[in-house]
Amino acid sequence: MHGRVALRAVAGHGFQIECNQNGDQPRNARIVSPFPTPPIADSAPSETQLTDYDRTYFAIYLRLLDAAEDGAPWEEVSRIVLGIDPSFEHARAKKAYDTHLARARWVTKHGYTDFLSGGA
Repeated sequence: MHGRVALRAVAGHGFQIECNQNGDQPRNARIVSPFPTPPIADSAPSETQLTDYDRTYFAIYLRLLDAAEDGAPWEEVSRIVLGIDPSFEHARAKKAYDTHLARARWVTKHGYTDFLSGGA
């Protein structure tokens, strides 16, 4: 009989595998994390050019724009997309949400030309 495997949330770090009863990691197990690695910065970049950070988190920017368009509450978006729980870190979550959404909007108006041209 195989031991059980369960995933549990680890605040700000995605998920961690819980091993079976004898402490062995189950075969074919892997850690699945919905959060970017490394964790999202407290504030998005403010440079007037696209940065490596922007390129790394481009998919996050798209998710933020989609959520804003859908009218999703910022608290939910911060928790799900940015991996920052506003119940525990309200000010940090709000600042990260606001600055990353603003940066995502900037990318759609200005930074996309750097992205398309391969510049950084």
